[in-house]
Amino acid sequence: MEVRLTRSFTKDYRRLPKRFQVLVDNKLLLLLENSKHPSLGIKKMAGFDYIWEARVTMGYRFTFQIEGQTYLIRRVGPHDILKNP
Repeated sequence: MEVRLTRSFTKDYRRLPKRFQVLVDNKLLLLLENSKHPSLGIKKMAGFDYIWEARVTMGYRFTFQIEGQTYLIRRVGPHDILKNP
């Protein structure tokens, strides 16, 4: 699998404090290495057949789609981003 970032993700990421950027980087690496790792807490988003969410911290999430062999990373930020994944 590989990772592709959307413009929305990149914009969200740049707004995060540096310490959260480091956590996001680590979680994206973990997604590539072991998508079933329990700390990611991956689950399909309710109401969206093709969007998944994963945990960065208890209050931060990132959303993504799976397109063939690619994780399309959509958004990242506080739990509120799940309202517009």
